[in-house]
Amino acid sequence: MHTVTNTRIGGPRGAVVVWAVSRAALLLFVFQVVRFPGQVVVHDVADIYRGWYPVLRHGAFPAHDVTWQYPPGAALVLVAPGALPFLGYAAAFFVLALLADAVVLAALLRDARRSGRLAGVWVWVAGVALLGPIVYARYDVMVTAVAVLALLVFRRRPALAGALAGFGAMLKVWPLLMLIGAPDRRRMRRSWTAAAGTIAVLTALFAALTRNSMSFLTFQRDRGTEVESLGALVFHVARHAGWHGKAEMHYGSTEFLGRHVHLVSAAALGLSVIGMCWLAWWRLRARRFTAATPYDAAFTALLVFTTTSRVISPQYMVWLVGAGAVCAAARGSVMRLPVHLTLAATLVTTLEFPLFFDHVTKSDVWGLLMLGSRNGLLVAASVLACRRLWAATVPDPDALGTAPAGLGRLSVLTRR
Repeated sequence: MHTVTNTRIGGPRGAVVVWAVSRAALLLFVFQVVRFPGQVVVHDVADIYRGWYPVLRHGAFPAHDVTWQYPPGAALVLVAPGALPFLGYAAAFFVLALLADAVVLAALLRDARRSGRLAGVWVWVAGVALLGPIVYARYDVMVTAVAVLALLVFRRRPALAGALAGFGAMLKVWPLLMLIGAPDRRRMRRSWTAAAGTIAVLTALFAALTRNSMSFLTFQRDRGTEVESLGALVFHVARHAGWHGKAEMHYGSTEFLGRHVHLVSAAALGLSVIGMCWLAWWRLRARRFTAATPYDAAFTALLVFTTTSRVISPQYMVWLVGAGAVCAAARGSVMRLPVHLTLAATLVTTLEFPLFFDHVTKSDVWGLLMLGSRNGLLVAASVLACRRLWAATVPDPDALGTAPAGLGRLSVLTRR
């Protein structure tokens, strides 16, 4: 059992104090007691989520609303504010977001008592503060809480981790990536079986008890290139070379519309597929697993998935902050620099949205600088994470003095 130094500044009490002060500031912003500079960030909760609430509460999904692009489990989060009717919908949502934030903090503090490392706690405290009020104005922090819990219990209780990841996937798909780094056949089988069972049961329940639960698939498929994504940089630059497309609201986010956008969207999907293929190849080649490898693999997979996506909404950064915090908490993690780059990208994300989003949509020099910096940091973090994960887990055939003839064997999955 390790002990955590309880100094006033750097110990757990100091982390809790900083968390409380920073989160009080976030609440002042989302309740609009103090106005946060730039674009209004509470629109989704006050208008969109609130508008969906009566439809979802009566057992249906917004089948004809193109902004509904979430798996059916999202309905559980979006109707949850109804449990606090005395607060009003938006206020109740913000309180539940704060509670999800506190759950992550408590889980990381509990893990820190066991490991003796507070780095993960500080990554979470700082990362959410850097991202600003949008963390409480979207439901991604709730999904992140589920994913962080899944990661933290993965080594000891793989079936529970799988069930949590499966539940998280019904909220927003990506928590399934938390299971990619299972170090042996037993934990892989138990976690993925539990995840698949959870998804199957919940899908069947939603299909039986609600209407149009799978309508989100159509709207998600038809999304294009959002102005903050990596691929969007092509059009931001092309505007200065005479490209006459436009940036406007489309399928719930500000996207580029015009010639060749579909090609860039297809290229982004292709990059995501390549990234997933690389992760599968890594999984087959990996031989050396440490206690931190499942966390490092999950963080790497999430970085690849996020960076190559057609849409990189600001709130997505809270996913990376959560997974990065778990890596930072683990002894032996090789993700220290990628996590720090992600924190830097989180700060720049707040600059480009909501502070200076008008510059981004206009593709002016300041907007290009901010967006290029944020996406450049994500690309750098992704490449570094992939290289470090590979170097830490895949033996060099020359160093082993053997030919790589047996690299395709799946014996890695039986290693305990």
